[in-house]
Amino acid sequence: QVQLVESGGGLVQAGGSLRLSCAASGRTVSAYTMGWFRQAPGKERKFVAAIGWSGGSPYYADSVQGRFTISRDDAENTVYLQMNSLKPEDTAVYYCALTYGTTYSRPGGYNYWGQGTQVTVSS
Repeated sequence: QVQLVESGGGLVQAGGSLRLSCAASGRTVSAYTMGWFRQAPGKERKFVAAIGWSGGSPYYADSVQGRFTISRDDAENTVYLQMNSLKPEDTAVYYCALTYGTTYSRPGGYNYWGQGTQVTVSS
C-alpha cells in the first residue's frame, strides 16, 4: 500500500510561482512513474506532468510546457512540481499519483492517488 500526501498549494497572483510536494510512504517509489494531475471545478481530471523511474525524461501537458518542472528526490521518496508564470487557468486541485505501468497521461492508468492540494491563481 502506498500513501501519497501533497502539500504546497495556496493562493498566488498571476505570474507568481508555487512548488508542490508529494511525499510517498509505504513503498519506495523510485522504480515507478509518478505523475501530477489537476482538476478544476466541474471538469475532468487532466494530466499535467509525469516523470519516469530513475529520473527518466519528464512529460508535460502542452498547457504547462516551459512553465512547470517535475522532479523527484528518490532519497526523500518525494516528487515535486515547480510551477512558474502561473495563470488563472491553472487554478485547480492538484493531485499526485503513482503508476505501476507504463502509461503516464491517463488518470485511469495510475494505481495510487493523493488527496489533492488546492492551487488558486488570482488575476
